[in-house]
Amino acid sequence: MTVEFIKCHGSGNGFVMVDSVAQPTLAECDLAALSRAACDRVRGIGADGLLVLVRNAEGVYGMRMLNPDGSEAEMCGNGIRCIARLAAERYLHCDDFVLTSGGRLYPTRHTEDIFPSVPTFGSTIGVRLWSDDFRMHLSESGDHIDRPIPELHPSLRWTAICVGNPHIVARTEHIDLRLLDELGKRVTTLKEIFPNGVNVSLVEVRERNRIFVATYERGAGITPSCGTAMTSSATAMALLGECDYDTVIDTLNRGGAVRCICSRHNGLHTTLIGNATYEFVGQMTMENGEFHFSVEREEEYEREVYAQFTKSLNNR
Repeated sequence: MTVEFIKCHGSGNGFVMVDSVAQPTLAECDLAALSRAACDRVRGIGADGLLVLVRNAEGVYGMRMLNPDGSEAEMCGNGIRCIARLAAERYLHCDDFVLTSGGRLYPTRHTEDIFPSVPTFGSTIGVRLWSDDFRMHLSESGDHIDRPIPELHPSLRWTAICVGNPHIVARTEHIDLRLLDELGKRVTTLKEIFPNGVNVSLVEVRERNRIFVATYERGAGITPSCGTAMTSSATAMALLGECDYDTVIDTLNRGGAVRCICSRHNGLHTTLIGNATYEFVGQMTMENGEFHFSVEREEEYEREVYAQFTKSLNNR
């Protein structure tokens, strides 16, 4: 079996993306095994996950996202922008549409470029302050906003956010990646509090409506960027009064930056806006249960303009 793939990224969060609508033979493929092979940075392509463009019985396009360990995520904020671009260019041919992921619907739009010649999409993500994934001591209102989790850390104060997948966010004056790694590994031992695991983010508030985020992703470890974590972090900072609602929140990370707009109109939700960049196109073949990858076409111009974008961030 031979399948085309696209190596892409959203805010530096890299993915191998395949189109199961155009390539129905993917139904015969073990996607968990494919994700593990594709994400392998020695024998595969090297990525933070596998994205699969799908279409349901009602004709709605959507995303399946698998982590490097083969587990499936309910939602991926950086990944859904790449899926949005693929669906829009190949099938939808419009700027406004709805995508599915993890059984939820996400209004999505092809927006003004975040930087000249950088393809940009935004998805509106509903936010909940409760989830069956959270079993720590909640406030009387049933949420966990700016509260400690002593089992995880003696002094950090956490806000729990569900955006299709679970996140906990803590503000800190300086992000320590070694501490973040420790926290991300520690939550895996706290099954009584996080029975299904949780994504862990630390946030620096650089100035009003400008934050920097680092995240330990469930199933992936520390990555350059995590879209749902940036969504959760911007939302948490709005809840804490550090950022404003209905205003662009510049949300930076080690992979680049996105824009978040948090709103309380018709329920709490945040729109995540950022790039969907193609790096190269290749082919994957599967023989005797083994996957082999080859690069067919480099997308040098897209990589170059995104590099210019990240350089511009460092100069601000």
